[in-house]
Amino acid sequence: MIDFSNFIDLPLVWGVLIATAVFLYALLDGFDLGCGILFPFAPSDKSRNQIMNSIAPFWDGNETWLVLGTGGLFVAFPVAYAILLPAVYMPATFMLFGLIFRGVAFEFRFKASQKNRRMWDFSFHAGSLLAAFMQGMILGNVVQGFEVAGRNFAGGALDWANGFAVLTGLGVVAAYALLGAAWLVYKTEGATQKWARKMGRYVFFYVGLAMVVISISMPFMDSRIESLWFNTPNIYYLSIIPLLTLLAFYTLWKDLGDNKREVRPFLLVAAIFLLGYMGICISLYPWIVPFEFTLWEAAAVSTSQSFVLIGTVIMLPIILAYTAYCYYVFKGKSSDEPMY
Repeated sequence: MIDFSNFIDLPLVWGVLIATAVFLYALLDGFDLGCGILFPFAPSDKSRNQIMNSIAPFWDGNETWLVLGTGGLFVAFPVAYAILLPAVYMPATFMLFGLIFRGVAFEFRFKASQKNRRMWDFSFHAGSLLAAFMQGMILGNVVQGFEVAGRNFAGGALDWANGFAVLTGLGVVAAYALLGAAWLVYKTEGATQKWARKMGRYVFFYVGLAMVVISISMPFMDSRIESLWFNTPNIYYLSIIPLLTLLAFYTLWKDLGDNKREVRPFLLVAAIFLLGYMGICISLYPWIVPFEFTLWEAAAVSTSQSFVLIGTVIMLPIILAYTAYCYYVFKGKSSDEPMY
């Protein structure tokens, strides 16, 4: 059996791969969930058709990264998987129901009569909203950490339903809505684009507020996070992240009001996502189960990680190439004409 542990730090490599997959899922599936969150507020049926058509070629492929993230966790860090999944069974189940409901509504809407289309419009919105909120709830619980006894989750069935998790859930809903608005600025024109700029500016402040509250709260959750961010010389290096985030927010606000800027708002929101995600990862490193198990303590045996890494190294470039090609083929503005 091949064992790469003599050449590379396998738990660290797998930690980076899983973290990357989670970020790509949040970014790529985030904009189509955001479109679903904003969907019922669109100014007309024509605009709703444009929204649907703008994400039709991408939405199902975007969920590939969710499979890679959870599958990688199961294979590479079985201890973490055994603790995290029972802790978030209920919000994860609700999230999957939301994703399924959204997918069904997406397909049925294109074929429904005008009379029934309203029902599928609502279903698309409700599924997107539920999935986004539950993803935020999961994030909030992971950031806080879990009650662990030995190698098992020792908390209660409703521990996930807490105030901080609700805050992060609402924050993720707002963030996805902002990402969806920026996507629509890029992919649509006319009345739909004008409305998307307005909606982007509306949710802008909620995203900023959520990021500030979460950033202030995290150092109080564990003294090691406080020490990491506020002790010298770390404070000088890490201060770059909030400063760049402020710059991105400032530029985004200007671009949302500038009709000539169509691509950069989406790139700026992606940068804000990346900076916020980097802040969370830096705060939680090296914990895979905060603040109980590190990457190395929860890792599978090196031969298992090595075996699956071979398949990942082969398939990951193919997935990335296919994704890039898909976005290239379907570049440009979307119309309101039926695509099916």
